[in-house]
Parts: sequence; C-alpha cells; structure tokens
Amino acid sequence: MTKSFLKSRELVLGAAILALLLAIASRFPAFIGPSNLANVFNDTAPLIILALGQMAVILTRCIDLSVAANLALTGMVVAMLNTLYPGLPIPVILAISILLGAIMGLANGLLVWKLDIPPIVVTLGTMTIFRGIIFLISDGAWINAHEMSDSFKAFPRAAVLGLPVLSWIAILAVLGFTVLIGRTALGRAFYAVGGNPHAAVYTGINVGRTQCAAFVLSGALAGLTGYLWVARYAVAYVDIAGGFELEVVAACVIGGISIAGGIGSVGGALLGALFLGIVKNALPVINISPFWQLAISGSAIIIAVAFNATSNRSRGRVILKKAEHAQ
Repeated sequence: MTKSFLKSRELVLGAAILALLLAIASRFPAFIGPSNLANVFNDTAPLIILALGQMAVILTRCIDLSVAANLALTGMVVAMLNTLYPGLPIPVILAISILLGAIMGLANGLLVWKLDIPPIVVTLGTMTIFRGIIFLISDGAWINAHEMSDSFKAFPRAAVLGLPVLSWIAILAVLGFTVLIGRTALGRAFYAVGGNPHAAVYTGINVGRTQCAAFVLSGALAGLTGYLWVARYAVAYVDIAGGFELEVVAACVIGGISIAGGIGSVGGALLGALFLGIVKNALPVINISPFWQLAISGSAIIIAVAFNATSNRSRGRVILKKAEHAQ
C-alpha cells in the first residue's frame, strides 16, 4: 500500500512538472530546448544532492536545518585552503569537503542521539554556530574568483559527455541513494526507525545510531556541495546559500517525504527538487516577479502536506471500519 501511495505521488508530481513545462513553453518555447533543460538540471543539481541527504534524515523522524550553513562553512574552508595551497589536488579537496561536512553532521547526530535534544533545536543551533565560524575564520571577507586557482574553479564546470561534472555528481548521488535506500540494511533501518521506532528497537535496530548515521550522510553531502557551489560560482562569503535549507526541506516535502518519518522515495526527492528548480529558472524568464516564485513554492508545500494528511486520515478510517466490523 505504501509503495502504491508513493508511486501515485510521484506520478502526480511528474504530471505537474510536465504541465508546468508545457505552460512555460507556451510563453517561451526555447525553455524546453535540450540545452536549456540541461542547464536547468545543472542549476538544480546542488538542491538534488542536498535533498537526498535531507530525505535520509527526515525518514528517521528528524530534520536538518544546518545543511546550508554546513555547505557555506565547508565552501569557505576549501576556498581558503585553495588560496593558501593552489596546487592542492582536486581529489584531496573533495575528500576534505566530504570529511568536514560529515564531521558537522556527526556533531548534529551525537547531540540528538546522546543528549536526546530535539533535532530542530540542535540544527537551528548548529546552523548559527557554523555561520559564526565562517565569520571568525574569514573575518567577514569574501574570496573572489581571481583568488582561486583555475583547476579549483574548473572541476564542477568540466563537461563530460555533454553534461558538467556537477550534473554527473547529482546523477551518481541519485543512483547511489537508490541502492542505499532499496538494497541495504541501513536504508531499511531509516524506514523502520521513522515508521515505528519502538518496533525498530525490538528488531535490533539502534534508533539513535541510525538517526546519527542519517545526519552524517546529510552532512557529508552538504560538505561535498559546499566545494561544488563555491567552485562553480567562484565566490565564498559568510551568507552563501542563505535560506537554502528551506528550499531543501521544501523539495523533500513536495516530493512526498513525510515529515512524520518512514515514508518517502528517492524519486520523490528528485522530482521535488526538479519542480522547484524549474520554477526558479522559468519565472524570471517569462517576466514573473520573484514574489510568485515564493508563492508557487509555498502553495506547493501546503498542497503536498494537505495531500499527505488527507491520505493518512483516509487510511486511518479504513482501519477503524475493519476493527468495528471485527467486533
């Protein structure tokens, strides 16, 4: 039943994206050209990567509001390293980014697991701390394109088979998460912990450790995205990706990942991110004000949550009817 529900959500969202593209094409036909759609996907790639990590966290009944601050801090650190050591190989920079992001995710996970602090409180606090650390290490200064090495800036933009490396990393993240969620014990544990944490304990799953693992995964992806973001836009500063964590959560909610935990899919997270990415790229092109971008995104979130709540209520009524009939 859960699988059919998820498929219906994905079909509805896929149809909405198609209808949105057709509506945009009626005003600006060039938008649906292959090269432009590839650019839209590339612009949305950071959101896709972060939404996948956020999905893992939300599946376990938690939330990570520090992903954008994690991204910004990691981006600033690797940008500063690049100015000090311009010859540092890209694989080393990638490893540092992932490791630093994972450490910040681990800090979130341990606070939630060991101190039993609500995840929203923990990640709101660490979000502020991470932003503060950026200011301390940079003294509020920007790192601009001319201070970064050419190889540092070129990596996410390099084309492979017609797509930038940034897009390929998003595609690999989607494929990797599909395997993780569907084929591994950890992926099944995410669903078990979110669906029924008390039952998960009886099956031998450590709830706190599983939630911590989800935070580490989300943090590692945020760290990776931090380097990709800074290198692609060739700038690092304190407020980079400010407010982006809300877009990440929105992508998950629109994609059908239940805030209550235990329900969601990789396809849903991908479609939710693509929906927001298309809206963000299309509305300025057809001369619609940024207000409507926010209004459409907000309306989509409300509709998605209402759809979730209605579905859950209907399933609840069926159970009650069966119970009454049994009596």
